[in-house]
Amino acid sequence: MSSSRTARERVRAELTREITDIARGQLATEGASGLSLRAVAREMGMVSSAIYRYFPSRDDLLTALIIDGYNAVGEAVENADAACPREDHTGRWLAVCHAVRDWALAHPHEYALLYGSPVPGYKAPMDTVAAAVRDTAVYGRIVSDAHRAGALNPPAVCPPPPPSFTEDAGRVREVIPEVPDDVIVRALIVWTGLFGWVNFEVFGQFNNVLLDPTTAFDHSMRCHAGFLGLPV
Repeated sequence: MSSSRTARERVRAELTREITDIARGQLATEGASGLSLRAVAREMGMVSSAIYRYFPSRDDLLTALIIDGYNAVGEAVENADAACPREDHTGRWLAVCHAVRDWALAHPHEYALLYGSPVPGYKAPMDTVAAAVRDTAVYGRIVSDAHRAGALNPPAVCPPPPPSFTEDAGRVREVIPEVPDDVIVRALIVWTGLFGWVNFEVFGQFNNVLLDPTTAFDHSMRCHAGFLGLPV
């Protein structure tokens, strides 16, 4: 019975992978809002009722794709950070930035699912949170490590954060621990700056504008590092 159950589990896992692979192809051709379980079943040669044993609804399939996407970004970021010396905070930041951009350019439709326009009628469940914060957790460790090492020396260009930000900073501190509010503000600015740049590139806003986007991106991320206070 155990052997039979294991075989069934392997078959189920393989079919689940096939369903999600085909669904990722649909993201490229139909967009997230056009994702259809029936269309996936047709492509697999499966009766439409059978696919609901694996994903009861389109939203369940979307959730699986979102979790897979966040985990893929998170793994890329974790690997990039792990390849750098721990004391090289600037190098770790740049490696993380390039990992995000490289993944996004290689998987633009999955990136759009994660960071593009919301899918009408879909609300991401809490199941997505753990995967969604994998990359953020790495970034938070870099900032915290740099602050703890005394490696942050930001330029005096920002006013102090307003008192109303204190409560928000407390929540952000869950992923960027042991840093003051002004560091958290700068961290949020440069992190959103990274994704703002990547969004512009993935969604074509830089087309016919940047002739060497990779070099421009690297320079921009070095500028962000300097704003955060890292040595550049």
